[in-house]
Amino acid sequence: MFFSSVLNKDRGGTITLSVLFFIAIIVPFCNLVLPNSHPLHIDTFTVSLLGKYLSYALLALAVDLVWGYLGILSLGHGAFFALGGYAMGMYLMRQIGDRGVYGDPILADFMVFLNWQSLPWFWQGFDQFWFACLMVIIIPGALAYLFGRLAFRSRVSGVYLSIMTQALTYALMLAFFRNEMGFGGNNGLTDFKEILGFSLQHDTTKVMLFVCSALMLIIAYIVCKVLINSRLGRVAIAIRDTELRTRFMGYDVDNIKLWIFVLSAVIAGIAGALYVPQVGIINPGEFSPLNSIEVVVWVALGGRATLFGAIIGAIIGAIIINYAKSWFTVALPEVWLFALGSLFVLSTLYLPQGVTGLFNHSPKIVRGWIKRGFKT
Repeated sequence: MFFSSVLNKDRGGTITLSVLFFIAIIVPFCNLVLPNSHPLHIDTFTVSLLGKYLSYALLALAVDLVWGYLGILSLGHGAFFALGGYAMGMYLMRQIGDRGVYGDPILADFMVFLNWQSLPWFWQGFDQFWFACLMVIIIPGALAYLFGRLAFRSRVSGVYLSIMTQALTYALMLAFFRNEMGFGGNNGLTDFKEILGFSLQHDTTKVMLFVCSALMLIIAYIVCKVLINSRLGRVAIAIRDTELRTRFMGYDVDNIKLWIFVLSAVIAGIAGALYVPQVGIINPGEFSPLNSIEVVVWVALGGRATLFGAIIGAIIGAIIINYAKSWFTVALPEVWLFALGSLFVLSTLYLPQGVTGLFNHSPKIVRGWIKRGFKT
């Protein structure tokens, strides 16, 4: 009853969540139950890759919440993603113990290499999983609150706000590159061994991380959908369309923008926390403004203000853009940034509602393409 009311008139969301729930069941079965010789067997590398894409989809969902329904084009959500990843990475580093290169039971290898004598105060507590999970939520949320409170109270909006979010993530990237910050410098955090006592190299652990990513994506989608369907969500859409009129009607526009922005940052932080144990590393490169721009392109490709379009766009866009990046950085490295920008502009101009919009506005044309494709 609850799900039917939440997903009422949301056919795309219903299909997307059904597919996510299906793959959360079928992928573990194909990996753990079916033998390696079976044609339907899914190897562990593919499971980790799928989990990585689901983490990206969760990040795209966070961006779509503020861009699609609040009108805030954030070019800095990669910062919240990376902060959540670092919080989880710090927990994973504390689990290494004396199995590191230098064998110190307390200090991480990079701390021993830099001749640090004691654990920094901000690393205290990260030996506990519950504390790390709490920091995954608090740190990105607190940063979003401080940034949003200053920006929204100052009535900063539009392209100026986008530039400020981009400057925020760039500043954090420069800060985390410094060794004295205590986060591993340019090498970041890596060489993780286990999580909750389970080896990260074991197939079962990788499968469980994949399942957690799928379930968290489903939960986040439902939370965002409940918010959008509520009165608060309708006011948020009004702010997106006519902020000045909404403000004149007596709504506290600044606070509404602030708390939805904070929720979006928390979702992005959780995405980063799920990403790190599956990839095995977190470094300052995750703060790169280019990463945040790529996520915006995913949302634009999938379909802004649809939620499920952000998920589809993240999975498809991550594959296409990563392939394009690999090709451009080898063949024409100086052209890649212009190609990415052009993709964003073209998708905004010619696909204003993304790929999913084709099915809403041109179903006959798309079905014709599909039928001709099957005939050939």
